[in-house]
Amino acid sequence: MITTDLTPGSPCWLDLGAPDVPAAAAFYGAVLGWEYESMSDGAGEGEETEGEGGAFRKDGKVVGGLGRLTEEGARSAWMIYYTVTDADATTQAVERAGGTVRVAPRDLGDWGRMAQYSDPLGGQFAVWQPGKNTGFELADEPGSLSWTELYTTDAAAAKEFYGGIFGWEFGDMPMPGGGGTYSLITPTGLPEERMQGGLMELGAQALALANGRPYWHPVFAVDDCDAAVARVTENGGSVQMGPEDAEGVGRLAVCLDPSNADFVLLTPARS
Repeated sequence: MITTDLTPGSPCWLDLGAPDVPAAAAFYGAVLGWEYESMSDGAGEGEETEGEGGAFRKDGKVVGGLGRLTEEGARSAWMIYYTVTDADATTQAVERAGGTVRVAPRDLGDWGRMAQYSDPLGGQFAVWQPGKNTGFELADEPGSLSWTELYTTDAAAAKEFYGGIFGWEFGDMPMPGGGGTYSLITPTGLPEERMQGGLMELGAQALALANGRPYWHPVFAVDDCDAAVARVTENGGSVQMGPEDAEGVGRLAVCLDPSNADFVLLTPARS
């Protein structure tokens, strides 16, 4: 369960790098009911008001960010941020563990301090050291982040790396139909009900979205998975898998937005 108390090692933010910011804002508004608030709102007449980025809100609460994709050769994707108490110390730990610093720690005004990395196998993630801003304001509710997931080519190596960086605890469970093992992630010292994500091992051929490299993606809660999937396809997105029922989890679908950024829609199983 992802919450907004944002303890160390828990997801606290996510943002999308998109080649067309207005188009992405319209797509996620249609699919998830998000309202987009541009950082450029209030620009003078004739000025670009949506070109660079801003924040998504659901029922008035901030749920994530959106920015223009500027990195040459990069794919459009969601970046997930995890809370840390010291971004500089985390950066040193990432480097010692064989990871790569993509964006060195830097202050974003008095909001907080951020950094972005790649794990040793290429999976990209980020951290946030809170200042005035602790992160998103809504989680584990329809239209917000409810889970995070890593597809990786080496589950054991991923657990060693992320366990060392964040102190995460892992619990393994068999996939249905002999489909391998799924590892559940819980922040250190927290009870099982605070599980926040999972990781699973896949062959490089199954990771074509990232040219065979591991990648993280978000899972968004929705009231009706089938209806949400219909909105995805009606608005130029596509479906990689589902909708289908997962025992004990709920009804889910793996989707792509019009720029091929991946995400999952999940209607949780009733407890």
